[in-house]
Amino acid sequence: MFSQTAEYALRIIVHLAEQNGSPVTTRQIAAATGVPEGYLAKVLQGMARAGLVDSHRGLHGGFILSRDARALTLFDVIQSVTPIQRIDQCPLGIESHDKGNYCALHQRLDEIMAGAQAALRRSTIHEVLRRGCLSCPDPNPAPAASAQGDAVAAS
Repeated sequence: MFSQTAEYALRIIVHLAEQNGSPVTTRQIAAATGVPEGYLAKVLQGMARAGLVDSHRGLHGGFILSRDARALTLFDVIQSVTPIQRIDQCPLGIESHDKGNYCALHQRLDEIMAGAQAALRRSTIHEVLRRGCLSCPDPNPAPAASAQGDAVAAS
């Protein structure tokens, strides 16, 4: 549902929020979040334009959050890099729709998108931090299931 860019932006913001205002270099951010360093600049640029991060040059420079994590929502972060679009054309191709007069499918999809946007607006970065570190790589990733193991388990 969300782009890779949106996922990267969320990882970056959570990592910056964990730093409590200490500037972090792009190299440090890339190492901590797994975001490719070359792509990191693009993501940070979008977030800077949206007023979510500030950059400081110099010896002790780097990136910091420009807003309090309690006021920064997941919606703000995602919207800064890949704006969430509501469905503006009928999935069935019906051209006679006007606002509020959708077919059943279009109406339901629009309700789902509105619900997702509302949930993202209610979820703050501070809340995410309270639940645990999301920017940290998983120290215990689930083992990949093999086709042979799946066949044995199914018998």
